[in-house]
Amino acid sequence: MDHESLRHWSKRAADWAADYHAGLRDRPVRAPLAPGAVARALPPGPPEMAEEMEAIWADFERIVPGGMTHWQHPRFFAYFPANAAPASMLAEQLVNAMACNALIWQTSPAATEVEQVMIDWLRQALGLPGDFTGTIHDSATSATLSAVLTMREQALDWAGLDEGLSGAAVLRFYASAETHSSVDKAIRVAGIGQRNLVKVATDDNRAMTAEALRAAIRADLAAGLCPAGVILCAGGTSVGAFDRIADCIAVAKAEGVPVHVDAAWAGSAMICPEFRPLWAGVEGADSIVFNPHKWLGAQFDCSVQFLKDPGAQVRTLGLRPTYLETAGREEIINFNEWTVPLGRRFRALKLWFVLRAYGLEGLRGRIRNHVAWALRARDALAALPGVEIVTEPRLSLFTFALRDDAATEALLQKINDDGRIYLTQTRVDGRFAIRVQVGSFDCREEDVMLIASTVQEMLASCS
Repeated sequence: MDHESLRHWSKRAADWAADYHAGLRDRPVRAPLAPGAVARALPPGPPEMAEEMEAIWADFERIVPGGMTHWQHPRFFAYFPANAAPASMLAEQLVNAMACNALIWQTSPAATEVEQVMIDWLRQALGLPGDFTGTIHDSATSATLSAVLTMREQALDWAGLDEGLSGAAVLRFYASAETHSSVDKAIRVAGIGQRNLVKVATDDNRAMTAEALRAAIRADLAAGLCPAGVILCAGGTSVGAFDRIADCIAVAKAEGVPVHVDAAWAGSAMICPEFRPLWAGVEGADSIVFNPHKWLGAQFDCSVQFLKDPGAQVRTLGLRPTYLETAGREEIINFNEWTVPLGRRFRALKLWFVLRAYGLEGLRGRIRNHVAWALRARDALAALPGVEIVTEPRLSLFTFALRDDAATEALLQKINDDGRIYLTQTRVDGRFAIRVQVGSFDCREEDVMLIASTVQEMLASCS
């Protein structure tokens, strides 16, 4: 395949993409396949000779779309969305064509500088103060790991980078049970150890409180341990919990402990001023992560980390051997020094396209609709006999259940086997519950209201 062939096939791919999205409502959201079905459709070994693109394309159409869970489906209400707005798809086509590696400024000046400007546009959009800057990671997992590594080194006065952790003070980090498992993974990967991640008690709203955090830190200090970092939850994955951000940051600062806020999903909603009270006090954090790829339409992967002072993270993660220097530009920003990977994609281009193509008001309108439609879906489900709302909506996320776990689990299986909508599960105080999360970029109110009618139909079929 050469570039002239690419011209033809790119046009055909664009037509396919338009037809694919136009027909998503006619597809089951989740592939009705058994494990191994796709693998069995592929040859057992690679071809020795080049094959015609027509044959490759035909196999793609035969095997792949029917074997996918369709994340862009307007009735995808599972997990959190990984939205891909058309403007984002277009930007990604251009990025793919340029195929750059934005590891330092001189390898892709525009990628570096567009990223700087997009971070500031998003800072303004979320209402954060001007002393925040930041960078783009692949996912919140990487951003949280970067924050944990930085807090680790601050606590060790950067000795860990040279001497390792053997013989070092026992570091303690603090988070609630509502934080994402990426926090646990970061603690493990950073060499802190799972047992040194203190899961601080929460109140009736599943929020970490200042009193509980202070008690945990003081207990560790009394035991001769070293408090190194606090990770706060702003829109937890399970039920959308928010810690008491301002109060907990005040305690952490009084104890000299830095703070990272995980707002991976809910951070996007903060472009709407009316939702900002949910994370009031966030401006006191040292690090904040949110994922535009979840709710703003900038397709995966695109996770933004805001930093009050990037110096500590650059000192932790930055390496500049001679071959990565830009002659005569000692103080220039090289974003690989802010993140774990050396190689970096040009992720900022899709942010630029999305923010311009829809505008903040267009994006706000979508988020406000999702929140309003989730409330209506909640009311419709609550009106069904035998259905109990387990957790009330936080933004566009809520949970419901039936009388017992077995019945709820069976209902979820029937819903997802039916294919018209896709939901997932969680546990709330040990109880099996079904999550509803409204956030698909192109969903409509009738898509969301199909949740209750589908549940009603599945319940009727069981009676």
